[in-house]
Amino acid sequence: MMENEPIIIRTENLKKVYGSGEAQVIALAGINLTIRQGELVAIMGPSGSGKSTLLNILACLDRPSEGSYYLDGIDVSQYQRRDLALIRGRKIGMVFQSYNLLPRLTALENVLLPIFYRREQRLPAEAARQHALAALESVGLSDRAHHYPNQLSGGQQQRVAIARALVNDPALILADEPTGNLDSHSSQEILDLLQRLHAQGRTIVLVTHDPEVAAHTERILLIRDGHLISDQSNGRTRSMPPSNSLSSSPASTTPEVHHDH
Repeated sequence: MMENEPIIIRTENLKKVYGSGEAQVIALAGINLTIRQGELVAIMGPSGSGKSTLLNILACLDRPSEGSYYLDGIDVSQYQRRDLALIRGRKIGMVFQSYNLLPRLTALENVLLPIFYRREQRLPAEAARQHALAALESVGLSDRAHHYPNQLSGGQQQRVAIARALVNDPALILADEPTGNLDSHSSQEILDLLQRLHAQGRTIVLVTHDPEVAAHTERILLIRDGHLISDQSNGRTRSMPPSNSLSSSPASTTPEVHHDH
């Protein structure tokens, strides 16, 4: 499926080690995966499996100890903190379980934040405002633009967070337990929204412990003890080959994808 689509995520023998000697903990033990543009993928695994470590690396919040991570055709494996922040602002929209909205800012002002933090191609103030309003409209909250987070339900706050993730038109949306704080009705609304965004061609990777949430995705990647042990698609599971059996040819020739507004 989607074999002709550009590759958004490619990891090659991705490893993450914390500590040293007897205190050494191997959080990721050589992860190889590929996610193409337009896919909706869930990452699952028990507590301590390494899925949060993997998410942090995919989000450019951390670097691997070994191996390579290509994001939208760019090898970001050895980027320093400042460069990771730049690429994160350009390429990634993040959605968190706890929404992470600033309480003293309105919904519109929260959505505007990523635009203000952009260090390149900055929009004039009115253009930025219209852009943020369009993002709120895309999640069905244009009528709540001037409400503060404490005036919104949990589901509405998460929709604001999704609008904020969308506003810079990222190549990748990463969602960490996006329904974890919501009741079943609000959870379904958020899953329906993510599926609509997916239908529009968005690439979405979500971390979840809930099989019902994962069932809404196209693929389920199962992480255990730092290994990617299965990649389930359409109800069919195939075992992962050993980490060193995949081609280690460089992905730097993958063309960078430009997402126009």
